[in-house]
Amino acid sequence: MPKIIRNRRIVDDGWRLLDADALLAPGEDGFVPEIPAGDVVAPVGLWRARRDELTGRPGRIGVLLAGHDEPEAIAPALAMLSLVAVRFDKFSDGRGYSLARLLRERHGWRGELRATGDVARDQLLYLERCGFDSFELREGEDAQAALAAFAELSEQYQVSATAPRPLFRRRAA
Repeated sequence: MPKIIRNRRIVDDGWRLLDADALLAPGEDGFVPEIPAGDVVAPVGLWRARRDELTGRPGRIGVLLAGHDEPEAIAPALAMLSLVAVRFDKFSDGRGYSLARLLRERHGWRGELRATGDVARDQLLYLERCGFDSFELREGEDAQAALAAFAELSEQYQVSATAPRPLFRRRAA
């Protein structure tokens, strides 16, 4: 079973990413394949097309957003979801950070928010500050060594999803 970092701990990942292309196109027999049971993550296009089937099957549901997707696409359905994953196609693409902040602050998402794709150790603390609480590291990254990234900075001056008050207000309290 693959490993991820969730809440600053290395854990097994029980979620399965669905292949939207395979589940949206009819097979040779003309039938659209059935969505498997279990905990699944559906790309947002698959979620839109087969939402009723996804919610009517056994298992938890997650949705995968790409950097160009709008969080409003899933906002009305957040109560049905157990996971929202955001794919980073490139290390330098910052749109996922904005998606995390919007989901947490504007839409009130309190469930698991996962960063996936081109996610490296150097990003973890900043991703967490934007609201991510689980991380699927890119291939070749050592999850155990990556945990040290969370302790590299002892204080942050700016507000964030994890520290909604600036440092001077936190110290005054």
